[in-house]
Amino acid sequence: VQLVESGGGLVKAGGSLRLSCAASGSTVSINVMGWYRQAPGKQRELVAHVRGSVTTNYADSVRGRFTISRDNAKNTVYLQMNSLRPEDTAVYYCNAANNWFLPGNYWGQGTQVTVSS
Repeated sequence: VQLVESGGGLVKAGGSLRLSCAASGSTVSINVMGWYRQAPGKQRELVAHVRGSVTTNYADSVRGRFTISRDNAKNTVYLQMNSLRPEDTAVYYCNAANNWFLPGNYWGQGTQVTVSS
């Protein structure tokens, strides 16, 4: 499975960005797709993930501001990020998994999101 991300960039606090992640290859076993992020000096953390196209879960820090969605026909997952804060600054990684509780072995290359104050 290959994951290609796009959509990162620089935005001012309060702004919005939309990340995309397109999956290709042997995706038949993938039923959970998610976004993780890693800020400098910190561990990688789950931001949001989706099972199928309905069941979602969010980190407390982004709930109500970020929305994850999935287009199964396009094998693409999106992360709409609104009301961005400087503490959202990180490299964001797409992940594909076959279970809900652990990240899978498939990662995208990462896309930088920088939020200025």
